[in-house]
Amino acid sequence: MDRFRKEEFTLMFSQAALNASLNGISALLLAGGYAAIRAGKRDVHKRFMISAFIASTVFLVSYVIYHIRVKHLVLFQGQGWIRPVYFTLLTSHTILAIVIVPLILITLRRAWLEKFDKHRLIARWTLPLWFYVCVTGVIVYLMVYQIYVAKSS
Repeated sequence: MDRFRKEEFTLMFSQAALNASLNGISALLLAGGYAAIRAGKRDVHKRFMISAFIASTVFLVSYVIYHIRVKHLVLFQGQGWIRPVYFTLLTSHTILAIVIVPLILITLRRAWLEKFDKHRLIARWTLPLWFYVCVTGVIVYLMVYQIYVAKSS
């Protein structure tokens, strides 16, 4: 691909934006799943939660590919009071993103095995943490790639 076409493609496709979109979609699916189970619609809940798991899995694969391909960090450009806010958000997001993976797998396994009492116990922790990770992933993207972007000379 010549240089012009590569730059054109890069403008049309941002993997970081794709990753943020997948996080946002996961958050919406989780909210739908929560609403469905509160309404007693177990089958609808199941479809939402499986869809959220798929969207999050696609996100994770895309995120790993992105970081293998890019091979550098995009540094946060915000200055002043927003820096500690950003790094607090990023730190909590990163720690919980690591913790949430086994929680999701355990929660889904318990549902799959129809151990709904045990599923419900862990899901009370998994859902809000998973939702937080998804939403903060979108916020981190917006802060790094949209709001506090390095100024071009």
